[in-house]
Formats: sequence, structure tokens, C-alpha cells
Amino acid sequence: MRGTRILGVIAALLLALPATAQMRGHGGPVRALAITGDGRLAVSGGFDQAAIIWGLDTGAALSVLRFHDGAVNAVAVLPDGRFASASEDGRIALWRLGQAEPERVLEGHAGPVAGLAVSPDGTALASAAWDGTARIWPLAGGPARVLEGHKGNVNAVAFLPDGGLVTAGADASVRIWTPDGQAVATATLPSALSALAVTPDGEIAAAGADAAVRFLARDGAVRWQVDLGPAPVIALAPSPDGTRIAAASAGGTVAMIERASRKVLFTLVGPGLPVWSVAWRPDGSELVTGGGDRLVRRWNAADGEPIGPLAMPRPADTLAAFHGERGAEVFRACVACHTLTPDEPTRAGPTLAGIFGRRIAAVPGYRYSEALKGMDIVWTPETVARLFEVGPARYTPGTRMPEQTINSAEDRDALVRFLAKATGTN
Repeated sequence: MRGTRILGVIAALLLALPATAQMRGHGGPVRALAITGDGRLAVSGGFDQAAIIWGLDTGAALSVLRFHDGAVNAVAVLPDGRFASASEDGRIALWRLGQAEPERVLEGHAGPVAGLAVSPDGTALASAAWDGTARIWPLAGGPARVLEGHKGNVNAVAFLPDGGLVTAGADASVRIWTPDGQAVATATLPSALSALAVTPDGEIAAAGADAAVRFLARDGAVRWQVDLGPAPVIALAPSPDGTRIAAASAGGTVAMIERASRKVLFTLVGPGLPVWSVAWRPDGSELVTGGGDRLVRRWNAADGEPIGPLAMPRPADTLAAFHGERGAEVFRACVACHTLTPDEPTRAGPTLAGIFGRRIAAVPGYRYSEALKGMDIVWTPETVARLFEVGPARYTPGTRMPEQTINSAEDRDALVRFLAKATGTN
């Protein structure tokens, strides 16, 4: 009953909000994407350590999920309506709509988790990690099956139609496993691999540093390849009907490969920054991408044209009112992660609205590291100046804030004066 109420609230939001084709909310590149079976919601993972649930037709960020202590490298949609997120911190979190904390956390990897896949029958979740292993986690509970054999980082994982598994890694190998985790075939390709996809009929696509997409049989034999150069291919996604493969590159393009003709039908050209993630809406009408511009974008899958303007209108410059002030110029290095007023959209870091006089780790709803929660610091002009004098790592050990210092005492003073003026809530 509770889940029905939550879905009803989300449906009302989707109907009430204006439509937009580009979604802004992450404070860093969008590393991962997945779309629900009904095509209405997407979940994205970012380098900003957050996962966001979106209404695709409206562009509304319905929920910002903060749990991980590192970049969210992979996400997946589970058939029972839950979501999974996996991170640089080695953990996999299982989420249910409407809940601010994970329902369950899967731990065991000793390195960053780089990929996730859901089994065809929906009973298991597979993960690929930089500890050199892949794991198969029963979603009903119980220990994970550990798959070993790669020499180095395992970057991608995908299930075969019969429940078997495929993994790919930095060792340039594609490994094929039976449903019970037995290795049955290995293909060694010319360069390190970062992306995998499996079509509904079981053909395997693998790609990586040499910018070629290779298509393999179940025995690991390479059937054919498409050269996309010069930029490495970093994400692959098969269309729902399996006739096409979308291949995203570090150069900012997405090639649409037709399997029947073995040719590139067209190429989606974005703003030039890496496209880290790509997913299809279930009816095959649209592609959704996430990239280095921190945006989630929608594209027409029939012709590769962007839905809506390719470049979003520039948001209002919150620093325009402070033009010419040195403190505002110093703060420009911070705008990617922090807002100045409470009504601005959420970014990677907590809002700075009302910062002076506030205890550290005290913004409601923001997930702080445990190290910060135990500190006895109140933000004042003096403590903020000291933070940037010695750097976050020394002043607030355990913080997830990127390391940065301001060497000039005059610039630190200018920043403090600017914050006092720009973040006041009265």
C-alpha cells in the first residue's frame, strides 16, 4: 500500500511539472544511467557521489540519494521497483522509491565497483570491480558468488539470455561464465576494455581504449567489428529489440550501430565532453545520455537529433550582482558544488546559505561523512578562512570535499567578505 501511495505521488508530480529534455542536478559528470521498465523514471549516478531519480518526461529530479563515499559508477533498475547504486567506495546500495536510506547494502568488494547488471529472471545482481573480481549477489539474500580470473580491474559486466555472465577488464579480456559461475571461454582483444553489452539473441559487444566495437560469439570468437576512432568507447547499450547498439565515446559522440548492415547509421554529437553513460527508453524511441557536462540528455533514436535544444539556456548567474568583487571571482571555483541561497537546485555539496554561525555537518537532508559529524566546528569568518589556508584534508580530515587551498590571505579575506554578503538568510 505504501508503494502504491508513493507511485501515486510521483505520477502527480510528473503530470504537474513542465517538460524539459535536459536534466541538470549533478555536481559532476554523469557516470551511469538506467531506466525503469515503464520508461517513466530514470536513475543516474554521478562523480558527485549522488544518485538521482528523474521523471524523464518532465526533467524533474524526484529524489537525490546520498549514501556513497565516492563516485557512483553504476546503477541498475531491479524488476521489483527497487534501484541499485554502486560506488568507488566498494559498496552496492539497494534503494526503494520514497526512502532516503538504502534498504540493504551489499559489501565484499575490496575496490571500486565499476559495473552492475541484473539477471534475466530478476533474481540476481552482478557486479564488476577493480579488485579483479566479479560477483553475483542473490537478491533474496545470501552470500555472493565470487568470479576470479581477470588480471586487473574488471570494468564491465552483463548477463547472457540463459543467465550466464560476461565480464570485461583492463587486461583486455572478455570472459564468459556459465550461470553457476564456471569460466567457459576467454577472448583477448587488442586493448583495455571498459564497456560491454549483450543483445537479446546473445551476441556480445565489447569496446574500450582502441575505439573499436567488437561483436563476439558465445565461444569468444570475434565475428565482426566497427571502428569508431579516435576517442575510446566508454559505454555501450543495445536497443530493446536488439537491432542496434549505441556506443558512447570519450570524445562526446554516440554512434548508432545497425547490426544487420554492420554499419554506423548516424552519430549523435553533443557538446564535446565525454559521454559516460547511455540507456534506451523501453519502446526504443529515445536514447538518454549522461556526460561530462553534468547533464542527462534525451535524443530521438530514429535520427539522432536532440530532443529540445542541445545546449540548455544558461542559468541565471548568481554572481552577476557581485560583478567586480574579488571574493565573487574566488568563489567561482566553488559554484559547481555549492549554492548560495536555499532555493537553488541541489548540487554535489551542501548549500552555503546561512553558513556563518552554523555548526559543521548541519544542513538538513545532506549526507555528511561520519568524520565531519563528530567535529566541533562552527563556521565563522575565521574558521572558513582557516579551512582554505591549510586545506580541507588537514582542517576537516575525512571530508569528501576536493582538496584545495587559497594561498593569498587577501583572497581568503575577500572570499569571507563575499560569503557574509551572499549567504545571509535574513
